[in-house]
Amino acid sequence: MFQKTTESDSLYNDLEQKSIAELLQGINTEDQKVPQVIAGILPQIEAVVAQVVAKLKEGGRLFYMGAGTSGRLGIVDASECPPTFGVPHEMVIGLIAGGDSAIRKAVEFAEDDTEQGWRDLQEYNVDKNDIVLGIAASGTTPYVIGALEQCNAHGIVTACITCNAGSPLDEVAQFPIVAVVGPEFVTGSSRMKAGTAQKLILNMITTTTMIQLGRVKGNKMVDMQLSNHKLVERGTRMIVQATGISSEEAKERLLQHQSVRKAIKSIEDGQ
Repeated sequence: MFQKTTESDSLYNDLEQKSIAELLQGINTEDQKVPQVIAGILPQIEAVVAQVVAKLKEGGRLFYMGAGTSGRLGIVDASECPPTFGVPHEMVIGLIAGGDSAIRKAVEFAEDDTEQGWRDLQEYNVDKNDIVLGIAASGTTPYVIGALEQCNAHGIVTACITCNAGSPLDEVAQFPIVAVVGPEFVTGSSRMKAGTAQKLILNMITTTTMIQLGRVKGNKMVDMQLSNHKLVERGTRMIVQATGISSEEAKERLLQHQSVRKAIKSIEDGQ
């Protein structure tokens, strides 16, 4: 029978009687378990990344779907891809139950609608070229499960990230990632270890995918958007390191081409 380990009773009790130091130590002890769990499911993550890379190379898109914390984490990861890797905003798309207003404030019962997830996807004309990844710590979110069921029925590749083995979401996704991190420090507070696991996995999926798509050179974000002074200075240093020219000339080239990659190429080509 399916049991939610994310809802299991905390290994700690009488939390209100503990000191600040004791609380922090307990949370940190639990947090350290997360990367160990992820290390054991790398093959599952690899299988998903392989699918994502294949779809995006052919011009498809990656959709994240979730509710609450899970939905917000997907949106964060999706929103960071364009500035970090210089890809179009429509390449990685995060959808949350309840719409954009749910990013800041919970929308009551939005996650319980089994049909809204598919309707949200249809607004983007989702098709077989895309891949849809559901995110739900519990693995029972109707908004996500309903959407993935419809995707399966329409021949769209599905994946998921969940923290409960044998959950309905685990069963419906073609490529499940199941990170069983165990009971939370505060019983049932899946924004903690489960949320950390989801964030780490999302980082791995998009970073590995973007490297595979050629969006990193060496170990540098050569396609990042120059959206603030810090990034302009970082880009300038990249060009100096890659070409050996002065900082002044590097910055001038960067501002001229608005791209670290293009600036380096122009220098290497002697233009």
